[in-house]
Amino acid sequence: MEPQLTVSPLPRPEPPFECYAEAELPTAHGLFSVRVYRELATGLEHVALFRGDLDGAEDLLVRVHSECLTGEALHSLRCDCREQLELALERVGSAERGVLLYLRQEGRGIGLGNKIRAYALQDDGMDTVDANRALGFADDARDYDVAAHMLDDLGVRSVRLLTNNPSKVEGLERRGIIVSERVPHSVPSTDLNRSYMDAKRTRMGHEFPGGD
Repeated sequence: MEPQLTVSPLPRPEPPFECYAEAELPTAHGLFSVRVYRELATGLEHVALFRGDLDGAEDLLVRVHSECLTGEALHSLRCDCREQLELALERVGSAERGVLLYLRQEGRGIGLGNKIRAYALQDDGMDTVDANRALGFADDARDYDVAAHMLDDLGVRSVRLLTNNPSKVEGLERRGIIVSERVPHSVPSTDLNRSYMDAKRTRMGHEFPGGD
């Protein structure tokens, strides 16, 4: 029996982007194909990094990862984003076929500057959720419409999603993507990011294997 959606999908508009660049990309985790998508309204660019022929793929290993400049480029220790990205590249890179979508949704969708403003509030004692709310933002402002269109463009029929966040599963299913399995995707916490990880678990519903 083919996997089915567990929630009712929302109407999805025509693709809000164009696919305009593709090449091979050798990395420390193997050889990938890279495809760049550009949002027509904003010019914002998103990336699909993938291995193998994805046309008609079912139960494909997929990571939908949001940009974190502070963690991934500047090696901030306040979050686990860089470690999660590295783990995703390793897992997809060792698979016969799979895809990592890299979305330009910094700070769970609030942007780089607002994320730094939220950091300042966290320095004064708030957690990541209360800091977002104090700035007038949702706990998680990300949107997965573009991700769903990217998966459609790649020919993917259903996914095994690398995530600890059940809301990400629901977000993709709301846009018509069949998630056949949520695959746990966690890295160890540290003294510097433990409060952030605790907030993700206790206030945002993230499910970490072993409670960490």
